[in-house]
Amino acid sequence: MAYGVVMQALIDELGRLPGIGPKSAQRIAFHLLKVAPEDAVRLAEAIVAVKERVTLCPRCFNVAEGELCNICSDSRRDGSVLCVVEDPRDIVALEKAQEFRGRYHVLHGALNPIEGVGPGQLRMGELFERLDDEGVKEVILGTNPNLEGEQTLMYLARQLKPLGLKVTRLASGLPVGGDLEYADELTLGRALEGRREVDA
Repeated sequence: MAYGVVMQALIDELGRLPGIGPKSAQRIAFHLLKVAPEDAVRLAEAIVAVKERVTLCPRCFNVAEGELCNICSDSRRDGSVLCVVEDPRDIVALEKAQEFRGRYHVLHGALNPIEGVGPGQLRMGELFERLDDEGVKEVILGTNPNLEGEQTLMYLARQLKPLGLKVTRLASGLPVGGDLEYADELTLGRALEGRREVDA
């Protein structure tokens, strides 16, 4: 063992974090060794506080520090429009646009039969319970534009349509500032499907 037990334990724990390989874990461990003790303590306290005080909102399954998350507890949000996303991080991305004033529902994943993820492993049952209780009129399907996200979107659309709800999906296509030559086939196909008339 190149390091002592304590240092190796820290490197091992950091290496278990997503996206952190062995080299990155070593770099972070040595960085923590160099910083002022109060900086390291602040980081440790923030981790403990998150584990103690952050839970899932019982209504939408976003992260919450109180009984409900900030969005569910905001009475100014439009409860008749519900955007279904795969992950709480998707809410952060959508909120940055400052365009959506409805509420969210987090599935915590996407359908993936190969990995054994079916409707029962996602927060789909809770989604359908909310529809009547909250008077939802439109459901926006905001799943990721990949195979699993598309499967989830199609499954939900088939379940929701018979309920008489307006079911929409997030538009997708070419990013602003992107070049056509670098776009993949799926993105170009979506851009063509979602084309709109030009107002002159």
